[in-house]
Amino acid sequence: MNIFLSFFMLITVGAIIGGATNFLAIKMLFRPLKPIYIGKWRLPFTPGLIPKRRDDMAVQLGKVVVEHLLTAEGIVKKLKDHQFRNDILKLAKTEVAQFLEREDSLLRLAGRLGISQADERIEQFIQHKLEEKYWLTIQKIKSKSIHEMMPDELEAYIELKMPSLAETICSKAVAYFESDEGKRKVGELISHFLADKGKLGNVITMFLGNESLLNKVQPEIIKFFKQPAAKQLFQRIMEKEWASLKEKQLSDFDERVNYEKFLEWLKEQMLHQFAIGELFNTSVNELAGNYKDRVIESLVPNALQQIGNYAVSKIDAIMQKLPLAAVVKEQVESFPVERLETIVLAISSKEFKMITYLGALLGGIIGAVQGVLILFLN
Repeated sequence: MNIFLSFFMLITVGAIIGGATNFLAIKMLFRPLKPIYIGKWRLPFTPGLIPKRRDDMAVQLGKVVVEHLLTAEGIVKKLKDHQFRNDILKLAKTEVAQFLEREDSLLRLAGRLGISQADERIEQFIQHKLEEKYWLTIQKIKSKSIHEMMPDELEAYIELKMPSLAETICSKAVAYFESDEGKRKVGELISHFLADKGKLGNVITMFLGNESLLNKVQPEIIKFFKQPAAKQLFQRIMEKEWASLKEKQLSDFDERVNYEKFLEWLKEQMLHQFAIGELFNTSVNELAGNYKDRVIESLVPNALQQIGNYAVSKIDAIMQKLPLAAVVKEQVESFPVERLETIVLAISSKEFKMITYLGALLGGIIGAVQGVLILFLN
């Protein structure tokens, strides 16, 4: 009876020791959190394995993530995956469609983004850039002649049009002097001319009369403008003036040109064309109008395609710039060990229990073997 009791006790003690040892080993993975000292002597195996090696784990996890998990090749493969791109495209279309249906104005949306008075800021920005470019351009071209600034095509076009312009001037002059108004104007000029000549003018008026002079002068004026020589004369005058004008520099017109006034006119025209205030007070839905389908079905896919291709081409450089290993290291170092213990135990509690039971089983077997050996030795 004593032999069986001793045999049972050895098995029980072995099982308790084996199970307790494994249970303690599991607990010592996480506990204690800090080293325990007896005087100046640190108790062995304190702190636990994971608290003690957390910094090393953080470094190694960072390397594992960068070198084996979140690699450039893996990301490129995912970005090129057809199903992934389709999922992203569906999401983007849904979000853009919802955005284009909004009744909020651009001004309100900008305000929500923390940009106050966006319309006024845009107007000021446009005016500032216009003024900056305007004065830079003026200073740049002031020392240049009109010939240097003008495109060759425009210069050739102007010179090509001079004969027809001279002909038009003559035609308009003929039409004017043949009209009643033209005839009256010629009469007034004759009267003023004779009045300025004093007695000689009176004598001519006495013998010929204003009406007679008018009837003689008007046809001659009309005849002059109908002659080819008149057209050639005007053409030569225009060509001469044009040749002189082309050689002038912009600085030659400084006294005649009000640059500030022209700049203000440009600003007014630009703001009128852009209508920034009206634009920013219009709802997104109204702005999108009939272009919604085009934006969703054409612009969004093309934009995503370009973004995806750019990301694929630049992913190596991006991965090198991103300190992923450092980020993982910092996150692991800041993660509470207690929380990590809870997560690990929640995932592996069944396995840990089995390890504890296995320790008890092995301890019991060892106790039984010891009992058998004692029996044989006795």
